Amino acid sequence: MLVKAVIPAAGLGTRFFPITKAQPKEMLPVYDRPTIEYVVKEAVDSGIDNILIITGRGKRAIEDHFDRSFELENTLIKGEKFDLIEELEASANMADIHYIRQKEQKGLGDAIFCARKFVGNEPFAVLLGDTITISETPCTKQLIKKYEEYKASIIAVEKVNKEKISSYGIVKVTPINDVYRIEDLVEKPSPEEAPSDLGIIGRYVLTPEIFECIRKTKPGVGGEIQLTDAIRLLKDIQAVYAYNFQGRRYDIGTKIDWLKSTIEIALNSEENGPELKKYLKELLNKV
Repeated sequence: MLVKAVIPAAGLGTRFFPITKAQPKEMLPVYDRPTIEYVVKEAVDSGIDNILIITGRGKRAIEDHFDRSFELENTLIKGEKFDLIEELEASANMADIHYIRQKEQKGLGDAIFCARKFVGNEPFAVLLGDTITISETPCTKQLIKKYEEYKASIIAVEKVNKEKISSYGIVKVTPINDVYRIEDLVEKPSPEEAPSDLGIIGRYVLTPEIFECIRKTKPGVGGEIQLTDAIRLLKDIQAVYAYNFQGRRYDIGTKIDWLKSTIEIALNSEENGPELKKYLKELLNKV
């Protein structure tokens, strides 16, 4: 049974400056809650309650968010705002959350390597802290089901538009039943050099052999140790599969994608969706 998840959240968020100068990118709100809360909830809804978040300098707000706030709780109690108290308690008790710092910005592969002692000799899930997935069955739960079926590392993918291919790890695959066997992976290729249009979307279930592969991986794109390059080594010693997950993904990696995600999720809310839709229509008529 897969019971551990790793959430890398150590990036500097330079594409969001100056917003992220003093605030972690993963704490940027998407509609009514920070991005990372969606990610942690996905892990929990997938049956995982033992989570390691890999942070860095200036990321203390993430720890505070999942901790208790006695001053705030006391204020809410005095105001008899019991519904908000329940929401606070739910956030603080979502899972057993541990933290470790990536001491240098050396890439996603290096961040995952920081989790080796936490993971031990078990398969584990990886959920990137700047990607939200929404689906009837959580994306990570879908991957766990496929892992249990194939007993091998499996990566969530989806088709990406040609103009965005250079922003993704792209896989070369052979279809097998309802998954793909990965033949090769390329980190951020040009559209002309990409082996397919299937992009890695930030959700993985990996076997512990990935750590030795990361140890052997040399710096790649951007001078960083790329997880994609480590998985290339892993596929040479054991099968690695890709799965086109069923659901909707929201990329919070750029300002425009963050804005689009916030608007779309807000539009789907019962509380504020109808009023927001009306406002947007009025706004569009003015411009």
